[in-house]
Amino acid sequence: METSTHRIKDMVATDRPRERLAILGPEALRNAELIAIVLRTGIPGASAVQVAENLLARYGSLGELARASIDELRTTKGVGRDKAIGLKSALTLARRMVQEVTSAPLLMDTPDRVADLLREENRHSSVEQFQIVLLNTRRRLIRVERIAQGTLDTVVVHPREVFKTAIVANASSIILVHNHPSGDSTPSEADIRVTRDLIRAGHLLKIEVVDHVILGKKTADTARDYTSLRELGYFYA
Repeated sequence: METSTHRIKDMVATDRPRERLAILGPEALRNAELIAIVLRTGIPGASAVQVAENLLARYGSLGELARASIDELRTTKGVGRDKAIGLKSALTLARRMVQEVTSAPLLMDTPDRVADLLREENRHSSVEQFQIVLLNTRRRLIRVERIAQGTLDTVVVHPREVFKTAIVANASSIILVHNHPSGDSTPSEADIRVTRDLIRAGHLLKIEVVDHVILGKKTADTARDYTSLRELGYFYA
């Protein structure tokens, strides 16, 4: 019985993604073929292209694939640590390039976009970190500032530090963001209380608190890895 590892180098020249790119250019390749070039090799019984197709089928889109952590990528058969790191690096570079060439600052008009902005920075933090997203009058990003760092399940936030930073940046509005290292993004009573205190302080200073996004992790019971307190209705109470 003849066996094959189905590596890219074993394929007919015109079927190899690397050779196809060199001959036809990158636009001629499917997403799975471009990902296969990053992965370089497949596994027994599956080529790199097949592994790439499995990744795309699992995550549904390049955007969702880019959001996956290294550990999540490694749960796909054929994607080890080095391949996951290489793929994460390539996807992150692509995202940064898009940000560079975009003339206008990032629009922060949904909690999903806020989570995308700060997910990786907070993913592996073992303590709570409180950040604010500073926005101009069009809800576009000025910058992100870390206000406080706490413990495993607590962070102390002072309104004066939050709004001092916003005033210095000439921000029209802000979005509050902090992480839950436990992975459960459900707001605590303290989270709700601090949010309402900061909303009231913002009213006095004419600086709107747009939302409070808590970053956690996806679970079998939760489709998203974050919670928006505005979506939960706390901004209308």
